[in-house]
Amino acid sequence: MSAVASPDIHPTAIIAPGAQLGQGVVVGPYSVIGEHVVIGPNTQVLSHVVIEGHTRIGADCTVRNFSNLGGPPHHTGYKGEPTELVIGDRNLIWEHVTMHIGTADGNGRTVVGDDGMFMATSHVGHDCVVGDNVILAHSATLGGHVHIGDFVMVSGLAAVHQHCRVGRYSFIGGLAAVTKDVIPYGMVWGNHAHLEGLNLVGLKRRNFSRETVSELRTAYRSLFADEGTFQERVDDTAGAFSHSAPVMEIIDFIRAEAGRPLCLPEREV
Repeated sequence: MSAVASPDIHPTAIIAPGAQLGQGVVVGPYSVIGEHVVIGPNTQVLSHVVIEGHTRIGADCTVRNFSNLGGPPHHTGYKGEPTELVIGDRNLIWEHVTMHIGTADGNGRTVVGDDGMFMATSHVGHDCVVGDNVILAHSATLGGHVHIGDFVMVSGLAAVHQHCRVGRYSFIGGLAAVTKDVIPYGMVWGNHAHLEGLNLVGLKRRNFSRETVSELRTAYRSLFADEGTFQERVDDTAGAFSHSAPVMEIIDFIRAEAGRPLCLPEREV
């Protein structure tokens, strides 16, 4: 019977009493782990990392140099409440990444799903909810209360405004300033960002069938045509594609109660 691997802690690391480290956890030189931190099995914390606050990290993650996880939110109303940051399994968190705990006025927690990649200097703000298989490229920034669906790609130097929703499988181009909600499967670009079409490259990479992509393209043209009112086009598209789960995901996203307006295609003047 093989022995259980104990945490491997560098002598220069500081681990506060009360911190919980799972089997096989590695903590590198000069890293600091706070008293309310829980780290799952086989997660690697490299050098000069600070993990503080009420932070839970899942199994098999890698947290690279100089990242700060669980710091207090950049919110003037925060008064030191014991809010949380919860990070799932198998995430790759690169250098200088910041993720903040939630606020008492918000969700009370910031949540990051599984299998994500957060490249250097990217930021997840307080009370965000980030899905699975999300990529934040270099210096991508999420303001507070942002909801990011599964399989979303946020390109380098893009920023998503507070309270925005970004639907599943969508793509945000580099340098985009996203101030409005992005439909599932959409692709947005620009400052301020406008809807460019569907994330066709992402759909292909995720093995969506030609039939599904064709339905999405037809539905997109129907939704954002020039004829009729937007509400009429939404209702007509819902009636025509009630059999298509991806199209109805877009319809449900549009119809849902939201804190921000919808990101639309740029209109020619």
